[in-house]
Amino acid sequence: MNGFTRTRHTARAQRRNKLATIGFYTLGVLVMLLIFWLLFTILSKGLPSLRPDFLLKQPEEIDPGGGIGPVLFNSFYILFISLLISVPIGIGAGIYMAEYAPDNAFTGALRICVESLSSVPSIVFGLLGLAIFAEYFGVGLTILGGGVSLALLNLPMLARVTEEAVRAVPGEIREAGYALGMTKFHVIRKVVVPVALPAIVTGVCLVAGRAFGESAVIILTAGLSTSGEMWDFNLFSPGETLAVHLWYVQSEAIVEDARQIADKSAAVLVFVVLLINFMFRFPLWLGNRRRGR
Repeated sequence: MNGFTRTRHTARAQRRNKLATIGFYTLGVLVMLLIFWLLFTILSKGLPSLRPDFLLKQPEEIDPGGGIGPVLFNSFYILFISLLISVPIGIGAGIYMAEYAPDNAFTGALRICVESLSSVPSIVFGLLGLAIFAEYFGVGLTILGGGVSLALLNLPMLARVTEEAVRAVPGEIREAGYALGMTKFHVIRKVVVPVALPAIVTGVCLVAGRAFGESAVIILTAGLSTSGEMWDFNLFSPGETLAVHLWYVQSEAIVEDARQIADKSAAVLVFVVLLINFMFRFPLWLGNRRRGR
């Protein structure tokens, strides 16, 4: 290949690189604009008319002016229960699959099962929770059933995200730990997990947001009503959540201000999901800044 041909190929490659860069930047900007438009549309409809008493009042079945106090509390309560179960088990399973599981056919089949469960519709887990808690144990539709069912829904995704995050840690970092005389457990705890922590936290954010906004599982396992108390910590009480309440108000409620309640509930739901992501990510950002990254 002579110099002229090499120069022509280089110029063609540079043009393709510029076109690809412009294309990717354009797609990125379009996606960001779409996300901001969706957020602005939802928040602008509900936040301007939102008042503090709306977050504390009881829902109303007939009279206008109801609030979301109990359902908002149930949302956080069920989210806490689900994360309390799914986070340690899911992260532990992901670390096992990445660091300890032998590379054989059984492990491959197990990994396929985990990936398949990650894409199963949530209503299937709702039916499973209904069969376990309402039919087998006979406890009915409860907060505990909703929390455990959500944990089962999020376990496969959290395990898979953790496994990929741990596998992405460079092998040289592990070898440096072994060279210092560290055991495998100490390498994982002191070296691998801190490096993989940002990706793991991203997975936790995803499952937390999914759990907070889930409705199908809650309808089948926790029900469409509350106990009537503002702060009900009884695990065997019915546990209607904000997402379920939003669906009910928008589709079946007979109150005069159903649309206004739905708009405000949707705004609160989106705002809380954004807040959850911020609460999980801010400590990581602060730690990276202190370390000078």
